[in-house]
Amino acid sequence: MRPFFKTWLTICLLMPLAAHATNREQRLPNVNGFTPKVHSTTTNSAKSVKLTVKRPTQLSKAHGNSAPGLMAVNTKQSSNVLSRAVNVLGTPYRWGGSSPSKGFDCSGLVKYAFNDVKAVDLPRTSNAMAAGHGLKVDRKDLKPGDLLFFKLKSRQVNHVAIYLGNDRFIHAPRSGKSVSIDTLKKPFWNKNYVIAKRVLPKEHDNLRIVQR
Repeated sequence: MRPFFKTWLTICLLMPLAAHATNREQRLPNVNGFTPKVHSTTTNSAKSVKLTVKRPTQLSKAHGNSAPGLMAVNTKQSSNVLSRAVNVLGTPYRWGGSSPSKGFDCSGLVKYAFNDVKAVDLPRTSNAMAAGHGLKVDRKDLKPGDLLFFKLKSRQVNHVAIYLGNDRFIHAPRSGKSVSIDTLKKPFWNKNYVIAKRVLPKEHDNLRIVQR
């Protein structure tokens, strides 16, 4: 994937975060669940869909305990997380992989994207991430940077993705695929969706996220 196209896509995806405080409307590229293809010109390579940024709402409590430090979205850290993830679009899936050079599995991609967030120390597997970290978020309250968890032909969580906004997420799907963007509107993902967690701390909150 050409560096120019990656930069363009990153800017498009992160625009809604800059508009969070003013509740403005932004436009995001409609990738329809596929890794974007490189064309000779990028101006017509993606259609746009309208996204209305909703005002933050109070999140559900996890295990009966509230977590004030996680109630608001840290837009700066969220932008950094999404930027790192988007910049490795097209990287091949590799079980146990956690770097652009060696490939990614689903949790390896998440660990890589959150690597620079010092307040967040995530476990290595998707099941452990879902079980013990962050605050549970209702689907209607999802914000960019939240983690989405799925059960794929399993009785327990075995897949994780990073929410981008507008029902879309970025993930490392499976063997033979590559890091790509998909949507919760697809019946497959909607059916297998289990839970979402917010692991990013509130802005100016330096508390370390620990297992709850």
